[in-house]
This record gives sequence, structure tokens and C-alpha cells, in this order.
Amino acid sequence: MRKLLLAMSALAALAAVDVASAADMELKAPPPPLVDVWGGWYVGLNVGGSFGRVRDTTNDGIPPLLFSSTSSKLNGVIGGGQVGYNWHSGNWLLGLEADIQGSSERGTVTTNIPASCGFGCTLAGTLASSTTLSDQEKLAWFGTVRARAGILAAPTWLLYATGGLAYGGIHSNEIVTTVAPPGFVIIGATTATANFTTTRAGYAAGGGVEGVVSGNWTVKLEYLFVDFGTFTNNFAPIPLSTHVNDNIVRVGLNYHLH
Repeated sequence: MRKLLLAMSALAALAAVDVASAADMELKAPPPPLVDVWGGWYVGLNVGGSFGRVRDTTNDGIPPLLFSSTSSKLNGVIGGGQVGYNWHSGNWLLGLEADIQGSSERGTVTTNIPASCGFGCTLAGTLASSTTLSDQEKLAWFGTVRARAGILAAPTWLLYATGGLAYGGIHSNEIVTTVAPPGFVIIGATTATANFTTTRAGYAAGGGVEGVVSGNWTVKLEYLFVDFGTFTNNFAPIPLSTHVNDNIVRVGLNYHLH
């Protein structure tokens, strides 16, 4: 009888140990896998600064002679939104992103034109009139559509390069002021103005770093070089060639949809 009781006690103890072990295993179960924050759609907002340059050149006469050449800064604050999609595999990421920006970028430069008697006429001497040209440029808005390619330096940090199409609205205001000296038929200042609004396409290229801050939220720091190329407008009747490029530094906040 004593042996039977001892055996039953041993079995009960073994059962208790098994139950305790199972409970410990349940408490120490591995956590659920992390959600892939990088893959799929995302939307966000951004703000930053833009530091561009505009070069204006005018040529007059037959054969064409350089009438004026100016270069002005095109600086301002930018802000807007972006939407994109990422394909994520291992440490590599490929994506597409589109953004649209509002901009306060503008610049003005004034230059003196060689002594002249108006468009197409150049004089020398004290009787020549004095002419100044004011170029006022503004980039009111722009956007990009770009590819992104990056590598995860850590599970929550992405380094990437980006490039693609850029487009924007450029407004130009040209003012030519001619002051005629005594002895001319018309004495005093005469002014000619012209306004042009051009929508241009070019390219954008750059790179950035993006990191997870909480849950599905990421923050990025990005640099882009944007070039809208050279375009020409006719200024009664002088052709005005304008070249616009831009340097953009911005921070952005993205929410990844899953």
C-alpha cells in the first residue's frame, strides 16, 4: 500500500511540473512579427527652403548681339504634400513618389545696358541715352514625379537616392527704362514692360534619409537639385532666354498605410 501511495505521489508531482513548464512556455512565447512599415502606400507633408538661380540673356540685332545678361538668386520657403508607394525586400527598397509644392521663391536684379537709343540702336558719346533692365522672376509652384531606390542601414532607417521629372510655373516680369538726355526729341524716362508666365518641365535628382519615429510614422530629410532648362520669350521684339535651376532642402512627415 505504501508503495502504491508513493507511486501516485510521484505521478502527481510530475504532472505538476509539466503544467508549470507549459505555463512558463506560454509566458515566454516569442512576440508577434513586426509589421513591415516600409512596404506599401504612404502619404505625407513637407516644408523647407529653396535656393535657386535664374539667368536671363537677351540678344538684339542682325547678326544678334548681346543686349544684356543677368543672374539673380531665387530663394524662398516651400511647402506641400507627397504620396508614394514602396516595394520592400530584405534590406532593399524601390519606390515611386509624387509631390506638389507651393513656393515663395522670387528674385530681382537690375543691370545697366550699354549706351543706346532704344532696341536695335547703339550709340557712343555723351548724347547717348541711359538704359536699365530689371529682371523679376518668381517660381510660384512646382512638383516632381520620381523613382526612389534605397537600402535599410538599420530596420528603422532608410538611405535613398531619387530622381525623375520636375515641372513648375515660372513668372517673369521684365522692365526696360530708358532715360534720354537733353538734345533728344523725347527728353526724360520711357519704360517698356513685359510679363510672361511659363509652365516648364525638367528633371530632379537628389537623395535623403528617412527613419521610423513611431508606429507607421516616418520622418525624412531630403535634398533635390531641380533644373527647368532654358526657354525663350519674345520681348518686343527681342528674344529673352531664361534658365532656372533650384536647390531644395526639406523635411517631411509620412504616414504608411497598411
